[in-house]
Amino acid sequence: MTEADTPRGGAHAARARRQLLARLGESMSGKVPTSPVGRRAVRARLAERQVREVIEVAVRFGEAMLSLGATASVCTDVIRRLCATFGVPCQVDLTFTVILVAHDGGEASSVSVLRVVQSRAADYHRLSRLTTLAYDVQLDPGVPDVTRALEDPAAREAVQQRLEQVHASLDQVLGAPHRYRPALVTAALATMAAAVAVLLGGGLPVMLLSATTTAAIDLVLRRLGRWGLPAFFLQAAGSAMATTVAVALLAVPGLPVSLTALPPSLVVASGIIALLAGLSLVGAADDAINGFPVTASGRLLEVLLLTLGLVVGIGGVLDIASRLGVELALSASADAFWPWPVQLAAAAVASGAWAASSFAGPRASLQAAAWGALAFSVSSLVTTAGASAAVAGALAALVVGYGAERLSRRTRVPAAVTATCAIVPLLPGLTIFNGLFALVSGAPTGTGGGLLLEAATIGIGLAAGTTLGTTLATRMREARAPKATVMGTTTAAPEPPRHGEPTPPPTPRSRT
Repeated sequence: MTEADTPRGGAHAARARRQLLARLGESMSGKVPTSPVGRRAVRARLAERQVREVIEVAVRFGEAMLSLGATASVCTDVIRRLCATFGVPCQVDLTFTVILVAHDGGEASSVSVLRVVQSRAADYHRLSRLTTLAYDVQLDPGVPDVTRALEDPAAREAVQQRLEQVHASLDQVLGAPHRYRPALVTAALATMAAAVAVLLGGGLPVMLLSATTTAAIDLVLRRLGRWGLPAFFLQAAGSAMATTVAVALLAVPGLPVSLTALPPSLVVASGIIALLAGLSLVGAADDAINGFPVTASGRLLEVLLLTLGLVVGIGGVLDIASRLGVELALSASADAFWPWPVQLAAAAVASGAWAASSFAGPRASLQAAAWGALAFSVSSLVTTAGASAAVAGALAALVVGYGAERLSRRTRVPAAVTATCAIVPLLPGLTIFNGLFALVSGAPTGTGGGLLLEAATIGIGLAAGTTLGTTLATRMREARAPKATVMGTTTAAPEPPRHGEPTPPPTPRSRT
């Protein structure tokens, strides 16, 4: 009888098999989940009043930033970091118009604060100041800890005083006047339209008429906006005004210049660029990629609704003109007689002017102009190599988004500002108008729809390229950041804050 046949030999063999299976299971098992689910509620150890005050401050920041043009991911990150700075763990639920922040108090009553975003208007200067203020609070070593406020009256008073200071600073930023007067904003939009006319190949008459038309559109829409008219009707009214000017060029006899020098289609395309630039395609793509499907759906629906407003305005005027017997043989384009350096300068002016019209500061506007020139250069080179406009625009947006994010800490200008403004020269304004014109004028079946589909492809490519570039730059910066050991784990060491730009969360302080 061998040793394996004995009871002891069988036990050794069974133990060896179990050890082998355990090692095999360990080698096949994955890592610990990085996204915890089903977390237990925190035991009640925080003062309810201070918790509510902390959440109220954080939600005010999130509401203001979302209404001024920030993406859902940035707003959520700022809310969580602000609450964590005061030692308040929270859950954040952010949709297109609602922000809900809750703290589960365990044995005590839970605390939640809800805010509704009433309006949306891009204000890059105010948004930068808010972001800077938020990160100044986060990295302030003197911020009191709410965990001590329950038993220590002095700590409770310190928390209350610090929160009142933050409220006062926030009121100062939100209550400050706009950086530019309305007349300067109108002038910036007119300058952008003139620069876009140069990019489309228009001459001096097209530049002057496009600038005048855009200025008139901005003045009228501002007046209509004071009446509380929804954005859909504002888009329709603006595009109808631009198309009416183009139709008038065909209907009025005896113009001092010919239609070859003043193509009506370029006037419309240059005029509606100011309306297209306000669309939130970039924000929708960013929210979808970063895991906010509800907010992304809301932004996308808003984009579709605003685009439909353009369709209604342009199509309605063209249809009326056709019924009145006005010949709709609009020129599709003009001879691009401007040399390439002039077009490059026009792209820079268009991007910088749009940044200024969104209340960006002079330094941010200049940097947006530089990125716009780079985007136009990359798009031109890729197009010359034989690529389509959609591919060229996506690659240009990718380069700009990546570079703007990588340099944002040095330049102290948010990447979202520079990247969004840089793609303005690449917006498909002329393609959209030609597609609508083909639908109304009875062009061969599929022509108008194909052009509109091409315009949509270009817009999606610009949005996706910008978001992908900024995302790649952020991930690479986090991967290359110096590591610091905290509580037995290795995490990325925090970097100093920069003007208007998110930073990794600071090292958690020990709670005693």
